[in-house]
Order: sequence, then C-alpha cells, then structure tokens
Amino acid sequence: MENAKKFVIQKHSRADDIHWDLMLQTGEMLETYRLELPPEKLLLMSSAALKIFDHPLKFLTYEGSVNSGKGNVEIADSGTYQFLSEAENRKEMQISGEILKGEFVLTRVKNDKWLFAPISS
Repeated sequence: MENAKKFVIQKHSRADDIHWDLMLQTGEMLETYRLELPPEKLLLMSSAALKIFDHPLKFLTYEGSVNSGKGNVEIADSGTYQFLSEAENRKEMQISGEILKGEFVLTRVKNDKWLFAPISS
C-alpha cells in the first residue's frame, strides 16, 4: 500500500475488564480507539469504538504490564493501513494486518463515541 502507516490492536486485560485498543499511526502518535470486540470478530461485525487518548509510538510493538501493574497488553493484530477517505465524522481505510484485511470505516456516533465496521464489498 502506497502511503501506508502502521496500526496495532492490543488486547488490554485488567482484573475487571478485557477490551481491545485499535491504534493508528498518525504522525508521531497513535490515534487510539477502545473496541469491544477482538480482531477475529471485527471481520464480520461492528464494534463500538470509544476515542481515547493518543498513545506514543512505542505501543506499536509493546507487550507487558500497563497502568502501574493493574493491567496487561498483548498484540492481537498488527500491520499497515491507509485512509481511503477522511472526514471529521467518517474515516474509511484499507487495512492489511495478520487478521484484519480489507476495507473498514470509523463513523462518529456522538462526541468520542464511534462505530468501527467492515465495509461490505
């Protein structure tokens, strides 16, 4: 993919919660969305996506303890992506990961609440 940037999905486990963080390389940071579903399910289903704080680039490859030892992250998927179109409330992208492959869209529902979904071909 020409102009491709890196992405990662990290499985984030805490005592009371498991979720997945989708991190998209944008410049010197990772734009981050908290997802409810693992990459395997994202191929066929939509997931709520909460926009959270940007993460440093080191999280593209980081696995281990987070939140002062209260949680753990491991890489669930990684690869490259590129935006096909990008507007304030809708971002279409081509993803080429180990698991996620194809076209996906992030659509703003309200404020920091988004929906991440596969685009049917």
